[in-house]
Amino acid sequence: MSKFSEIINQETPVLVDFFAEWCGPCKMMSPILKQVKDTLGENVSIIKIDVDKNQPLAAKYQVRGVPTLILFKKGAQVWRQSGVLQKDELINIITKAS
Repeated sequence: MSKFSEIINQETPVLVDFFAEWCGPCKMMSPILKQVKDTLGENVSIIKIDVDKNQPLAAKYQVRGVPTLILFKKGAQVWRQSGVLQKDELINIITKAS
């Protein structure tokens, strides 16, 4: 849990993808997140959290559905949404938070 706090307290926006292995829409998000990272490069950190393996963390952020994406900036949650989002939409949200 403390490692997670270190990660989300960066200057750079951190997009956290709460997902599950068995979740179809979560599988759709993977290539989209890769495209976002390829586009934004060092301007964003993207981490994936498996809710089945990290239940305390999922509970702390009240993740009830997957995929749930949460954007953190300097440790503060600045945006959150559940479901599949498109690349351009995500890039727009992350860029605004930068």
